[in-house]
Order: sequence, then structure tokens, then C-alpha cells
Amino acid sequence: MKRILSFAVLASIVAPGAALAHTGVGATHGLVHGLMHPLTGLDHILAMVAVGVLAATLGGRALWLIPASFVAMAAGGGILGVSHLALPYVEAGIAVSVIVLGLVVALQPRLPLASAVAMVGLFGLYHGFAHGAEMPADASGLAYGIGFLGATVALHLGGIGLGLGINSLGTRPAKRLAQVGGAAMAVIGVVLLIGA
Repeated sequence: MKRILSFAVLASIVAPGAALAHTGVGATHGLVHGLMHPLTGLDHILAMVAVGVLAATLGGRALWLIPASFVAMAAGGGILGVSHLALPYVEAGIAVSVIVLGLVVALQPRLPLASAVAMVGLFGLYHGFAHGAEMPADASGLAYGIGFLGATVALHLGGIGLGLGINSLGTRPAKRLAQVGGAAMAVIGVVLLIGA
């Protein structure tokens, strides 16, 4: 576990430019760029995959309600971002989402479904806002929005697959793997928060 945490910290320090998919990172025009935007930032990838892992861990209705909450609120956040409305502490909110989701994956607390949906929805709002705020005025808002929401769904599905795969390993190995992966994610989130 020490090795994984050390690697996570080192990776976060060595690649800070790759960590944040926010203002000033490449062109953000149209569908393809909307699809690529969430994939260019470690913070977005980690949070969105963790949402899927959380959904798989809770199972049942959570399997679709948790990702749907994130996607719906990301769409709303994207609209706020495009509208140039203010949302305080966006970068910090995104970093906190990585920390909290990492801890939830690692510790696997018994969260009520409504609490998990609300928490993930709040994080989706911040992630969506960042994507919307960075869409240039001359880009197709609809195509870009479909792109970033499509990438978000794909990352959630990847997280669900990962979570189901981890759960199929048996209780002890699954718990250990979730602890290590979630802890590494939380450490990366702390590094991102310090940078924000």
C-alpha cells in the first residue's frame, strides 16, 4: 500500500499539467472536443470512475441512480458555466470530490442511497460547471454538451465495470483493493486541492 500511495503522490507532482482539464487546455470545439474534455484531466477521470465504483458497490437502484444524479447535475452545471454564472470554489470543489469519493471507495461506509445521490449530484454540478465554463463562444453548445456528457457516462460505465470486477474477487481481496485504490485517489485529491 505504501508503494501505491508513493506512486500516486509522485504521479500527481510530476504531471500537474495533465491533472486538470480546465481553462487553457487545448481546443474545446464541438462533439469530439466535448468528448475529449473529461478525458484530459486526471481529476475528472478519477471522480467519474469512482462514481461508477460507488454505484457498483452499493448495487441495486444505486447502480443507475448514482451515475444519473452526477450526469443530470453535470448538465445543469454545464448550463451554469456556459451562462457565465458564478459558482464559488470550482477547482477546490472538484479536488474535494476526488478526495471524498476516494475515501468513500476506500472506507465503504454504509451510505443511505439518498445521501450518496445528493453527494454525487453536488460533485457533478462542479464538474459540469468546469466543462461548461470552458466552452468557447463559437462552439456548438449542444454538440459539446452531448460530448462531455457522453464521456462522463462512458467513465461511469467503466467505473461500474471496475466495481463489479472488484466485487467478484471475494470479500477480502475486494475490500483490500478498494482500500488501496481509494486511498491513492484521496491522496491525489489532496495534491490537487493544494494546487487549487
